[in-house]
Amino acid sequence: MGASATRIEFHFHVADGHAHACRLLRKAVGQGVRCAVLAGAATLEALDQKLWTFSGTDFIAHSRVGDDPVATATASVLLTSSLDELKQPVEALIHLGEQVPEGFERFARLIEIVTTDDLSRAQARLRWKHYSAMGYELVRHDLSSGATA
Repeated sequence: MGASATRIEFHFHVADGHAHACRLLRKAVGQGVRCAVLAGAATLEALDQKLWTFSGTDFIAHSRVGDDPVATATASVLLTSSLDELKQPVEALIHLGEQVPEGFERFARLIEIVTTDDLSRAQARLRWKHYSAMGYELVRHDLSSGATA
């Protein structure tokens, strides 16, 4: 896939990265889009808990890659700390990590969630520069006004 194949979006000034990811996942699953979330183990654990509790009326079927083969095969959302482990077809990747995810090019869409803390913003600037240098057109969503997905 060339640089134009993956749509890359940055969601900046996100107050609560886990809650924002849950809202994005709810919207994507509602549209029939299968997603993966890439993050470190502690972040995935927190997100897993948030997916169970963030809404009293919505359930988002999700599974950690490698936990249960049946659940992983059927879940709308896959949680992983390594894209190498992700063998299932997925259209969108939500990235909650620090570095440019190796292999992101295989997804139709990459969403970078950037919280308001200084470290998250600094790491996002480096990822932005990397994608830009590779020729990707980047879409910026500034959530500082309090808008949500």
